[in-house]
Amino acid sequence: MYINRAIKQQVLELKKGFPVVVITGPRQSGKTTFLQHNFPKNKYFNLEDPITLQIIKDDPVTFFRDNPKDIIIDEVQRFPELLSHIQVLVDKRQEMGSILLSGSQNLLLSEKVSQTLAGRAAYQTVLPLSFDELAKSKFLIKNRFNQILKGGYPSIYTRDVSPKTYFKQYIATYTERDIRQIRNVSELSQFQKFMILLAGRVGQLLNVSSLATDAGISPNTAEDWISILEASYVVYRLQPYFKNVGKRLIKSPKLYFYDTGLLTTLLNIHDKKILQSHYLIGNIFENFIVSEFVKEINNNEISAQLYFFRDNHGNEVDLIIDSGSTQLPVEIKSSASYSPEFSKGLNYWNEIVKGITGYIIYGGSEKITIKDKIILPWTDFAKVFKNISNK
Repeated sequence: MYINRAIKQQVLELKKGFPVVVITGPRQSGKTTFLQHNFPKNKYFNLEDPITLQIIKDDPVTFFRDNPKDIIIDEVQRFPELLSHIQVLVDKRQEMGSILLSGSQNLLLSEKVSQTLAGRAAYQTVLPLSFDELAKSKFLIKNRFNQILKGGYPSIYTRDVSPKTYFKQYIATYTERDIRQIRNVSELSQFQKFMILLAGRVGQLLNVSSLATDAGISPNTAEDWISILEASYVVYRLQPYFKNVGKRLIKSPKLYFYDTGLLTTLLNIHDKKILQSHYLIGNIFENFIVSEFVKEINNNEISAQLYFFRDNHGNEVDLIIDSGSTQLPVEIKSSASYSPEFSKGLNYWNEIVKGITGYIIYGGSEKITIKDKIILPWTDFAKVFKNISNK
C-alpha cells in the first residue's frame, strides 16, 4: 500500500518554478515510491540498474532525444556527468518541472547539482514517516515506547518484517554499499562500532576528541565519518542558540538520529520493557521529539531554525524554535506524569530573554495548563507551531 507523504504539495510548487527538482533523503525513506506514485506519467530510470546505467553512459544525447521530456532519474549520483547534459537540455527547452532526480547520497549529489545546475534545480528532502503521516494512514502507535522502537521507515509498515530484522539489514546495507561509495572506508566493522558509539551519545554534547579516542581513530577521521552520516541522513547536529542572550554559552552541538528505530537497534534495544528502564530513555525520547520537529519543518516548509540552549552553568532548554521574530522554548520530558521540575529550563529562559513562556512536551496523553505553562502530550507536539509567527 502507498502511504501519502506531506511533501507532495511542496514538490508540485517547485515543479512550477524550476526545470529540475531533486528529491533527497536517507536510503529507503520512500523517495522512489513517492516519485513513481505521484508522477506516473514520468518515465522512470534507475541508475543502480547496470544495464540502464551503461546505456545512458554510452550515449546520453541519444537517451534524452529518444525518451519523453518528463522523466525520473533515480540514484543519479551514480553518473554525475549526466548533470552537464541535463543542464544543456533544460537551458534549451526552458520548461519547468520536467526532470525529477533522486538520490540517497546528499554529499555526492548536492555538490554536483549545485555546481552544474545552479539556479535550475530545487531540492526537497523525504525523511522517514512523521507522526502526522503515520496518523493519517492509521499507523501511529499510541504507546510511545513501541513507536520509538518501530521508527518511521515506510517498509516497516508496508511489509511483514520486524523492526529488529529490518534495521539490522539496513545497517549492513548502508555500511557495505553506501559507505564504500561515499568514502573508501576500509574497516567497515570499525565504522559500525563508531555508529554504536554515536548512538550511546545521543542527545549529549558532541565531543569529537573523546569519541575518536573511544573508537580508536583520529579526531579528523571521526569528524569525516560524522559528516558521512550527516550527508546520508543518518544523524544530524543540533547547534546551540547564541543570539542576544548575553551569557557564556556552550558552543558544542548535540547529535541526534533521524530515526529512533535505527537508534534503538544500534543500542541493542528491541523490547518495550527494556527501553522503558534504559538509562538513556530520556535522551532517546528527546531524540524522538526533536526529530519530529525536524520533519514538521521539512514537510510543511515552516520558516524556522532549531537550536538548543545551554550555558556554562548547566542551565538548559531542550529546543529553541527560532522564526526570526520569535524564539520559542520547548522542554521535552519522557515521563507520563507532570512534575514542577519540568519548568526549570523554561523559567530560566524567560528570566534572561523575557520572551514567550514556551511549551513542555511530555510522555503523557493529556494536555495540561499550569499557570502560564502549556504541557502537551507527545502526539500533539505540532500544536507548538501555532505560536510561530513566521510559518
